[in-house]
Amino acid sequence: MKVVVDEEKCVAAGQCVAAATDVFDQREDDGIVVVLDENPPAELADGVRTAAAVCPALAIRIEE
Repeated sequence: MKVVVDEEKCVAAGQCVAAATDVFDQREDDGIVVVLDENPPAELADGVRTAAAVCPALAIRIEE
């Protein structure tokens, strides 16, 4: 699994961080998503998929 984000689409809602804190964070100055682990381990996959699903801007893409 590879996590790809489009920072231009991100609206800084923070839903991704709530769903997968080990994989996503937000920049301090503007809240835009930061990917902490582009290739998260299998045990984090469900949280990453949830984060992509709940992103209001559809800024998160998962490549299997």
